[in-house]
Amino acid sequence: MISVEHLTKYYGNFLAVDDISFHIEEGHVYGFLGPNGAGKSTTMNIMTGCLSATSGHVRIDGHDIFEEPDAAKRQIGYLPEHPPLYLNDTPMEYRRFVGEAKGLRGEELDRQVGEVIRKTGIAGVRNRRISNLSKGYRQRVGIAQANPKVIILDEPTVGLDPLQIIEIRDLIKELGRSHTVIFSSHILSEVQAICDKILIISKGKLVAYDTAAKAWLFWRKGVVTPL
Repeated sequence: MISVEHLTKYYGNFLAVDDISFHIEEGHVYGFLGPNGAGKSTTMNIMTGCLSATSGHVRIDGHDIFEEPDAAKRQIGYLPEHPPLYLNDTPMEYRRFVGEAKGLRGEELDRQVGEVIRKTGIAGVRNRRISNLSKGYRQRVGIAQANPKVIILDEPTVGLDPLQIIEIRDLIKELGRSHTVIFSSHILSEVQAICDKILIISKGKLVAYDTAAKAWLFWRKGVVTPL
């Protein structure tokens, strides 16, 4: 599904991502785990084509993200840490706009918009202005626009209250039943609660790729935060 090969990114003389390689299989929830500043967001931005790489390759379903960006990006939905929402839109208007931008029309657009609104639990606020929604609902709206085969979420629970965190975690698990989901976090308990597999990044390097059950080993080494 996703192949990352020898990915490297420099910002001037600073090495943010250091020769990372891994493969993502279809139908799992993956956690990008590591401390703040480890290189998680930079890696995600490169994987989604939002940022260029110094060297290396990213292939989405066989399509190179740099050489075939349109074909590769059709497979990806990306929610950055601060969702770029149009606050004067309603969730329904925003989701239709995103669908049309991706080439959906007519009955297929209607079907996908209705399905995503149902899955993300925003049916009750679908006609309210996004500016009037809580941060938790705004995150749901952002996740609703990130709905192709692969969903990539950057720190989706940051800034939420405890109840909202639980709700977003449950939503990610639900989406993982029908999508491949990748999300970043620096919190051990979060990836253990949600993920099938983890990729641990520290100082720009991929230091582990294993099941979530083994994440505690890296907590003991001080790589990740326990709570």
